[in-house]
Parts: sequence; C-alpha cells; structure tokens
Amino acid sequence: MSRHDKIKDLHREKETFAARTIVAACAALLMAALLSFRLFDLQVLQQAYYATRADENRMRLSAVAPVRGLIYDRNGAVMAQNTPAFVLEVVPEEVKKLDDTLQRLSKLVRLDDIDIARFKDRVRKTPRYRAVPLRTNLSLEEVAKFEINRYDFDGVDVTAGLTRSYPFGDTAAHVIGYVGGITEDELRKAPEPAYRGLSQIGKVGVEKSHEDLLRGEPGAKVIEANAYGRPLRELDYQQGKAGRNLILTLDAKVQLVAEQALGDFNGSVVAINPQNGEIIALVSKPGFNPHLFGEGIDSKTYKALLEDPNRPLYNRALQGTYPPGSTIKPFMALAGLEYDIVDGNHREFCGGQMSLPGSSRKYRCWKRHGHGSLDMADAVARSCDIYFYNVAINLGIDRIYTFLDQFGLGRSTEVDLPLEKNGLLPSREWKRRVRKESWYPGETLNVGIGQGTMSVTPMQLAQITARMAMRGEGFKPHLVKATQDPLTLETTDVPLEPLPPILNKHKADWETVVEAMQRVTQLQGGTAFTTFKDAPYTVAGKTGSAQVAGLKQDEKVAPSQESLPLHLRDHALFVAFAPADNPQIAIGLIAEHGGHGASVAAPVARQMMDQYLLGEIRYRKPGTPATAPAAPVPAVALPPQAAPAVDPEDPEAPDVPDAEAH
Repeated sequence: MSRHDKIKDLHREKETFAARTIVAACAALLMAALLSFRLFDLQVLQQAYYATRADENRMRLSAVAPVRGLIYDRNGAVMAQNTPAFVLEVVPEEVKKLDDTLQRLSKLVRLDDIDIARFKDRVRKTPRYRAVPLRTNLSLEEVAKFEINRYDFDGVDVTAGLTRSYPFGDTAAHVIGYVGGITEDELRKAPEPAYRGLSQIGKVGVEKSHEDLLRGEPGAKVIEANAYGRPLRELDYQQGKAGRNLILTLDAKVQLVAEQALGDFNGSVVAINPQNGEIIALVSKPGFNPHLFGEGIDSKTYKALLEDPNRPLYNRALQGTYPPGSTIKPFMALAGLEYDIVDGNHREFCGGQMSLPGSSRKYRCWKRHGHGSLDMADAVARSCDIYFYNVAINLGIDRIYTFLDQFGLGRSTEVDLPLEKNGLLPSREWKRRVRKESWYPGETLNVGIGQGTMSVTPMQLAQITARMAMRGEGFKPHLVKATQDPLTLETTDVPLEPLPPILNKHKADWETVVEAMQRVTQLQGGTAFTTFKDAPYTVAGKTGSAQVAGLKQDEKVAPSQESLPLHLRDHALFVAFAPADNPQIAIGLIAEHGGHGASVAAPVARQMMDQYLLGEIRYRKPGTPATAPAAPVPAVALPPQAAPAVDPEDPEAPDVPDAEAH
C-alpha cells in the first residue's frame, strides 16, 4: 500500500460529495421555483398588463381627422370644398436626424427649398408630438417610392386625406378666408381633443369665425403593425363626425360683378338685404390667393404680401375707415327734420362759400360758383355743401352725435366676421378725452358734410343705408343663412336678430328724405341721374367724395381730380337702395382715389343692382361694354394706394393674420 492510499479518506470524500450534491439540488430547486413563480406572475397575475403592452406594440391607435364642412353661396355655388390628396407628414419628436431625413426624402419625392423652409418654420411653431405636413398633393408615383422605402423613415408617413380648396380663388377671399397650420398658441386656446388628427384651423373670414361648426369631431382607427412598425391591416375604425356645411347669404354672381365693376380701383363694396340683414356681397379689393396658405406660406411670399402697397391682406370692408363725405347728408337732413331745424320747404342760398361769424376762414361748396337758392330735396339731389353746413351749425355737435348714434355709427356692426373696426363718430366728449381739447364750431361744419375726424367702414355705410331703406327698422347683418347636416342634408336656418328701431317724432320725415334721395338718381340735375335714368326699378341714393388733399384757403378754383396724382385724388363713394318703396338691396361702396362718386362709384352699384334684381346687367357705362362676371360661377345645386384713414381713437396698424398661421 502506497503512502498516498494511506492518507486518502474515502468516507469523508463521499460525505463531501453528498453535501455538495444536496446544495446544488437545492439551488436548482430554488431557481426552478423562482422561474415558476415568475412565469406564473407574468402569465397569470400580470397577464392583462402585458397583453395590453403586447397589443400596443402590435397595434397603433391614431386619430382620424373629420371632414371639414363645405361652404356654399345662397344659390348653391361651392365657395370652399375638400379635395382628396396624399400628404407627406413628419412627427419631429420621432425623427432623430431631421436634416438627414429631409435630404433622403428629397431623393424619393420632390422637395424644393420653399417646401423645406416652410416646413422648418412650422416645426418651430408646432408641438413636436404633432404631425407636420411636409408636402401635400403627392403623386401616385411619389407615394409608391416612399412606401417601398418606408421602413427607413421613422416618424414619417404618407396619409390619404383632404385638402381645402377655393374654387373662386381671390374672389371673396376676405369673406371665406382660409385654413392654415395649427400653432402651439392656438392649441393652448382651443380644446386639444377637438383637434386630434387635425393639422389645420380656420385663420380668417368665415373659416375662422365659424370654425366650431365647420371643424367636426375627430374619429379613431386601430392599425396592426409588424416589428418594423409597418402597417399590416386595419383592425377597427370609428369615423369622425363631419363638420356642418354652411350656406351663406352671399350671392357669388353679384360678388363677381362688383369686383369686376371696380376695375382698376382698390376699394370695398358691401350689399345688404335690408329686410333681413343678409349680406349679398362683401368685396375688398385687391384680394389674395387663399391657396397660398393651405400648405403654409413661406416667409418670402408672406413678406411680399405684407409689404405690397395695395395691402391685399387688409379687409377694407371691415377694417378700412374712411370719411363718409356727402353720403352722410341724407342722415343730416333727417336729423334737421327731427329737431325742427328745417322742413321740406326750408331754403338756403348757396353762393359757393360761407364763413362763421367772427371768422375769416372760408368753407366752400364743391360747386365753386354756388347752387343758388334751393330747398332740402334739391340740396340732397345736388349735394350742396353750404346747405348742410347751415343744418349742422344749427343742430350743434351734441344733437348730431345723439341722432347719428342711433344708426350705429362709431360702433361695430357685429357682423359674423373677425377684425371689424368701429369707425369714429366724433363728439365733444370724445375730443376732450382723446385729444384733451375743446370742440370748435368749424369741426361741426366738417361733420355736417362727412369730413374731418368722422370715419366709417364700408360695412357701416351699407348698414346705415339699409336702416334708411327700412325707415328706421333693421336687422343685424350676417353672412350665414343656414347650416346643413352633411349626412341627412337637413338645414337649420340662422335666426334673424332685429335691431332696436330708430325713433323719430314724425314718421313722414323718412319719406321726405327718401324722396330727396330718389331725386339723386331720377331727376335731371341729380348727381347720379346719368347712371340710373333708365333703370327699370326706383333707386334712392347719394353720391359722395371723401377728401384726401384739402384746398388751400387762397385757392379759388379747385383743381380737377384728373389733374391730381392718383394718391391725392378724393375717394369716390356711393350709397343706395332699391326698389325705393320695397327695398331688397342696400349698397355702400368706396373706390379709393376714384375722384367722383357719380362717375366711378355709382356705376358699380347700378351693375350690382341689375344683376341682383334683374338677373342680368343692362347698364352700359358710356364708351364701355356692359360688365359681366369675369368667370362663370361654378353652379352646384345645393343638396336637399393711399392707406384708408385710421380711426383716431385706434391708431394701431391694420390687423392682418400672423405669418405663422400659414
């Protein structure tokens, strides 16, 4: 026996091996128990949680944008519609290297510098978790190229959706407005759930003021995706609720006639149905192309629009404030009758100029040699300034303010469009508060002929004319005639809102003034007689000119408007309603730097009235053919230079939409 065998203890080794075996077995059993418990925990105790997590990895829940409501004119012409389109969208939060992604995308779809600049501008102003359109209206070939390579673009997707389009282009652009990208600031003000799945919101016009009706309610869909995130199939779909269609009071044909009749002049025209407050036309010229804003207008183009001296983004109908000029004279005549300052037979002598007692300042009539002796009706028909200087000074500014305030001058008409200005009806109290000065008699004379600090918007001009047409009655002006359910086609009329009647002591005074206004258009010597002498309907109207450059005191003869530079010529105004005894249309219009209300503004109103009352234009301005719409109205049957005057009390720059919003 060797020495090694003597030392070896087999019994002890067996005990050691047995102990190690027991420890290993216990460890194995413990691990098996832990594994079993974990499996039980995952598959039984937390089965619902992990099943949900697995479904979330496999399925995607996304919002479905609702169909935006359509906009029609009163006769069924579509003024805003939805066009099918493929949209390339990017969620910035899910893209690691944005510039690299854009560069690679440009090899698959057409992306120019404007697309990229516009996209980056909107990314800066949109929450990073929201999809931002990069390009709309992708071609089928571009969609196919992207889908083949989609696995390589996290956070990028092509969606089939609808884009907003405007068949009339820049016609009525200020009325209809446009939609643009939703900004973070807009999301903070709007309820987030209402805009899930939406990337655009109404910015101006009806699109903005009736956003809640047009928008609709978003739906949802569940999509099954593979491990790479590529959609495989749609598991569930809940359609959103489409927005309501809007049927406007607007007559697209009359709108087109008005815009073309203005010719090369910038300006504004508003036409109202006096019997219900429906707005028949609302023109602000020049207009703009609303399609520029759909995808998001680039900074360069937007800057060019802002710096354009013609200010196409400025809604002159609601924001332009102008002296009313002689169009205020019928209302001054009515005030004179109300306070017994004059009667229908009261006569004044017009020698071409007058001065206030104790003053050497001359207040001139537009007819430098004077009109001679005339009564109130002749003073209105021939627009005699001297007559109404005397009416104004005898009334005094306090009574003038009290009477004209009843017509709503100096206040917003509260039409259902945004950004409306108030204009200004000056008073003794206003001047003391704003200018810290006393009121002077000479200012009263200026107010008496619609000059000086007095200012109105074209919307107000049309509204006070409608109140005159209704002999003091009237309705709040509005643009939406009815709303329509897009599925059932059931329409709901918008209720009319009567205005408080204008009360005066003698009802016959209304007829006295209306008859005087009829002389303007129907009596030889009336300032608009040439334009309306052959009209097959009776018209009550008043021409006017709003002075841009004043006449020096030592100038005895006023220079002709044609001899002045364009920016120094008077604004041409005209107000009218027809038929005089059963008014169906009332118009207020301004042609900037048109010079003469009779020769420039009145013909525009005549053509509009022809179109609306007769269905065709019969008037032919001397030397020119009849005006007709520039383009045919897309008939769709309804399913069953110088800036306008700034308000002295509100001298800020005109309101225009923020560049971001596009």
